[in-house]
Amino acid sequence: MAHGAVRHDYHLLNPSPWPLIGSIGGLVMAIGFVVWKKGLFGLDAGTWWVLALGAALVAYTMLGWWRDVIKESRKGEHTPVVQIGLRYGMILFIASEIMFFAAFFWMFFEMALFPEVRTFSPIEEVRTAWETWPPAGVETLDPFHLPLVNTLTLLLSGTTVTWAHHALQVGNRKAARMGLILTVILGVLFTSIQAYEYMEILHENLFFNDEAAASKLYGSIFFMATGFHGFHVLVGTIFLAVCLLRLMAGQFTPQKHFGFEAAAWYWHFVDVVWLFLFAFIYVAFQGG
Repeated sequence: MAHGAVRHDYHLLNPSPWPLIGSIGGLVMAIGFVVWKKGLFGLDAGTWWVLALGAALVAYTMLGWWRDVIKESRKGEHTPVVQIGLRYGMILFIASEIMFFAAFFWMFFEMALFPEVRTFSPIEEVRTAWETWPPAGVETLDPFHLPLVNTLTLLLSGTTVTWAHHALQVGNRKAARMGLILTVILGVLFTSIQAYEYMEILHENLFFNDEAAASKLYGSIFFMATGFHGFHVLVGTIFLAVCLLRLMAGQFTPQKHFGFEAAAWYWHFVDVVWLFLFAFIYVAFQGG
């Protein structure tokens, strides 16, 4: 064990400012969102600086807290028992993310599999809109264009991150670095393609081309599910980029690299979610 490291299996945390700062940042960000949308405390709707201040405090907390975790690891405080706890924590975090996306899929399948339940409305336009899914008047995307390219991009990135992980396990740091660089590039490429796809959707006004509630519902589900997945890809890309910097700084060894392992778990989770999104939202229920 490293000099000055703990002499027991459990890591007792030193007093930390991050829970308090993070709580304040979350509160300010929530208030800022209300101010931005509705106005509050004499501030007009559209005022964004309160939201930006809260987001900056949250980002500062994340950077500071994770920096401290890395320092604890390098000091030898992450004993085998502590590492098991870190693994359990990451597994539970991914499980919570699965439930997060399950809510979106539940909403989508509720609408996609049982649209006829909503055709009993006395309003003819509503009945017509709900006879099919996607609703009448909604023009969907070609799944075998940009969505397919993004699917191949993510699948390839899953291969490169696995290559990097295996290379690190056997001590091949050069291959691990190359695999991580390629994974980060592919993550950036996915985000860029999705941003271009969103610009196309908004330019063509595909999902909101009429006043029907059904049309707006389809667009809301699409953007919530794919948009939050895109946010997770962005987070995962940053996660892996930090791992790349740590690898280049010599902070990972074949025996001790859970930070990278956790990032790889998260990336594979993102891959699997996208496969479900592509299979069902883009392909299976794309409409006529």
